[in-house]
Parts: sequence; structure tokens; C-alpha cells
Amino acid sequence: MTTAAFAEIAAGVHLLREPLLHVNVVLVVGDGAALLVDTLSTAGQARELAAAARAVTPHPWTIVNTHHHFDHCFGNATLAGPDTPVYAQAQAVAVLRDHPDELRRAAYQEMRAEQPALADELARTELRVPTHTVHSETALDVGGRRVLLRHPGHGHTDADLVVHVPDADVLVAGDLVEQSGPPAFEESYPLRWPDAVADLLRLTTPATVVVPGHGEPVDVAFVREQHDRLARQAWLIRAGHTGSAPPERVAAESPFGARPGLIAARRGYAELDGTA
Repeated sequence: MTTAAFAEIAAGVHLLREPLLHVNVVLVVGDGAALLVDTLSTAGQARELAAAARAVTPHPWTIVNTHHHFDHCFGNATLAGPDTPVYAQAQAVAVLRDHPDELRRAAYQEMRAEQPALADELARTELRVPTHTVHSETALDVGGRRVLLRHPGHGHTDADLVVHVPDADVLVAGDLVEQSGPPAFEESYPLRWPDAVADLLRLTTPATVVVPGHGEPVDVAFVREQHDRLARQAWLIRAGHTGSAPPERVAAESPFGARPGLIAARRGYAELDGTA
């Protein structure tokens, strides 16, 4: 990770954008305590992230992983001390606990062609299992600030968490919302994803700043538009499956383009066939 710094996007809420994969990390600062949302991909990235966070606050932090994909949680072991609470949704905790080698292999395979140096680091990264499990909703006190962790249902994965900071009107959406590219459907539940986004929208106001998993912060209108496209994608999948159309035909009409649409169609067909 090249040098990056946090910028304040609301009172006591700071955003760092990792430049390689455009991953967002959010730092919430309260009275004597802090909350770090996501930990990036490798020990090297996490060390730079720690230095950037320490330039903002000396306070001890609690960590939240928005889900179990490598670019959001592989920095846990570097950023969490022995007594640091690390929160994640129950399925993410289970995967990190029970399948660390599979996660490392998948991360290596995903990155080896375009980012071979990163892929090599990922293959060697020590994984830290979250210490605290969120099933549906958990409220934290971050130095006098109430922060809500909510699992809005299956979407980008089966283990997504959103992080709501109501006193700052900021919602950290993880990869349930994407700005720098189309949603990633590889491990998704495209038929349920629209409902998950509808759930997180219920936490917003017209002025809410929404931080996507990747890319620039967005407004509620952007999220509503992405919800509509996800709903359109889900409708196309259901209609195609009912009519026994091949996934490629569904993909040709996808609002996200043919390649993401094909992945979404195959995942959605698996949902409907009971194999996802």
C-alpha cells in the first residue's frame, strides 16, 4: 500500500481509501476509544493502516470486519492486540476459524495474475479469527458514541455487516454497495441482495453519507439506484430460470453488464435450484 491517510468525512468519522484495490477503511473516534472498520489485505498494508490511524487518535480501538473477504479482514492479526475485540457476522467468524487455508488459497488465486506480489503476501498472511460474533444486530459504545452493527441478510455474501454511526449520519455498507465498479457476485445471493440493501436503507436519512466497500462515498440516491438495478437483476434471473433460459441470455440483459450478469445469473440459478 502506498502512503495513505485518513480524511474526516463527518464529526469524528474518518475515511482511508487504500489505493491498490480502492478498499475503504473507516475510523470512528469517541471519548477515549475508537472503532476501526475493516483491516485491509496483508500485514504490510495493516502496518501502514495502523500508522495512519495513530496519526488521528491514540485511543485503543475495537475492530469490525464487514465480511470475510481478504481485502477486508486479512489485516486483523497485525491490527488486533491480545485484548482487542474483533467483531464479525457469525458466518464470517466460522469461515475464518474453520477454513483459513481455503481463504488464503482463494485470495492468492484471485490476485496472482494482476497483482503477483500481493498474491504472494496473501498466501503467507496470518489470519486472526474475530473474537465477537454478530448474529443479527449488536450495539457498541465507542467512547460514548452508539454504533450499530447490523446483518441485513444475505447479499454480497452470507456474512455482511453494515456499521451505522447515527450521531454522524454515516453508514458503512461494506461490499453490499459498490462505487468503483459493479457489485461482485462470485459468492453472492443475488435474489436476496436487493432485500439486504432495502434493509440498510432503512437506517438512512436524506443526508446520510454512505461508505461503500470500494470507491468514493455516496449519497442515498446512489444506493437507491443500485438497489433498483439489483432488483432488476433478480427479476431477470427469476424470469430466465422460469423460462429455462440459459444464464448467458440473462447476462445479456444485466444492468451491470454481461460478465457480472453471468456470474449473478449462475449464482441465482443455484439459489433457485437449492444448491447455493
